[in-house]
Amino acid sequence: MVRFYLDSYRGLSTPVWMLAMVILINRTGAMVLPFLGIYMTTSLGFSLKEAGYVLGCFGIGAVLGSVGGGWLTDKFGSFKVQTSSLFLSVPVFILLPFLKSFETLAAGIFILSFITETFRPANSVSISHYAHPKNITRAFSLNRMALNLGFSIGPALGGFLAAISYHLLFYGNAFSTTVAGIVFYFYFHQKEKQLSSKRKLKERKGNEKLGVSPWKDTPFLLFSILCCLFSLCFFQFLSTLPLYYKEVYLLDNFHIGLLLGFNGLVVFSLEMILVSTSEKILSPMQLVILGVLLCGFSFLILIAYQSISIIYLSMFLLSVSEILVMPFMSTIAINRAAKGREGTYMGLNSLSFSAAHIFSPVIGTAIAAHYDFNTLWVCTAALAAFASLGLWYIKKRF
Repeated sequence: MVRFYLDSYRGLSTPVWMLAMVILINRTGAMVLPFLGIYMTTSLGFSLKEAGYVLGCFGIGAVLGSVGGGWLTDKFGSFKVQTSSLFLSVPVFILLPFLKSFETLAAGIFILSFITETFRPANSVSISHYAHPKNITRAFSLNRMALNLGFSIGPALGGFLAAISYHLLFYGNAFSTTVAGIVFYFYFHQKEKQLSSKRKLKERKGNEKLGVSPWKDTPFLLFSILCCLFSLCFFQFLSTLPLYYKEVYLLDNFHIGLLLGFNGLVVFSLEMILVSTSEKILSPMQLVILGVLLCGFSFLILIAYQSISIIYLSMFLLSVSEILVMPFMSTIAINRAAKGREGTYMGLNSLSFSAAHIFSPVIGTAIAAHYDFNTLWVCTAALAAFASLGLWYIKKRF
């Protein structure tokens, strides 16, 4: 098993490993978003609906950041976009604890999400540049594995810090982002110059026109919409699930952090093994469909009966769903991308996830407030089933 696990990493270049290292450092300090809803309702006295709207503002900023990040990446290059995103987000993290009103905090969260989400499409394009085509899915998986290892540490550490002061969450996030920015800049500064020179030489030799825009690629647009529907389900993980743990199971911040960290631990432990094994058996689209179905089931079992074992089983199934969906969605998108449009394609792919940040918390908190959490979980499972059917329908067009 250990040898198989190590074999999964062979063939990945050093820059791919360094991109994963940057993500690991950055996500280890990712403490703000998982506790943002709890911070607003307990420390600032916001209503559940107000908290949902602020989280929705995060989604609006993320949508614009994804689209803008893809365009900026095609125009200025992935290195400049990632460097700017990391360093510009630091002062915003430091400012957020001083924003107490609904309006100012919503504006601050919007600005933060816009800046941080420009990083995503640029990072995906970097992976595609530094990874060998046959290893592209494993490169995305390594990147996500680092993300989830950081996320297994971040919320657990965040739960500890939140017990002392919520302000420490923002400062911890600012510190980790600063370190990630420094590491990224000093390692990739020279690498990017070399890569840029090679690209310009190819462009002069080939003199090829840009490929079709993703906005005119109908099958890819349908695929992105269905990815967004999946994201509406999955991102209950960051909005209503922590509230569910607190209100229904009466868990404190520390134990909520452990539960969220369990997700990162599962993904870190299993992703490379499952990806290496499953891609030999099923196509990327088939694996995505299976993962979307599993996501719906992970929420559906929460209505069975209340016990700690059920919520850990649900989190485990949601983690496996994430393993099957996220890296293969990125692989499908980058393989579909037309020449010279990689940033725009990955921006649209990121948009499908970012858009869910708008509607997922607003819809989820509204259903939970007007009905109950069990109704929310049934609706989530039904939407995931619909998304999987849609993906099955368009599979042949890919």
